[in-house]
Amino acid sequence: MGMITIILIVAIIILAVWLFAAVKRFKHKLFALFLTLIILFSYFSFVYSIKGKDIDFKTIEGIKTAGQLYFSWLGNSFSNFKTITANAIHLDWKAENTTKES
Repeated sequence: MGMITIILIVAIIILAVWLFAAVKRFKHKLFALFLTLIILFSYFSFVYSIKGKDIDFKTIEGIKTAGQLYFSWLGNSFSNFKTITANAIHLDWKAENTTKES
């Protein structure tokens, strides 16, 4: 009876160590995925924000203009998201789907 208990305790400890290592690896993979998504978002949003503006990246002024365009575009995107969210809060989400009167 004592030997079975020892084997069970050792198996639980081994399983706990294995799960701890797996969770740690998962956190790193999740962080790597998050960084990859941030980099892809930054790249595609930058390209979209300067599309059709004919910016010269060989000069400091061109880089400065591109940065200003990108951060202006990004700020406006967040502002639009805030406005849409605020408008969605004021909706009446019942079956009639009407706007709430203030």
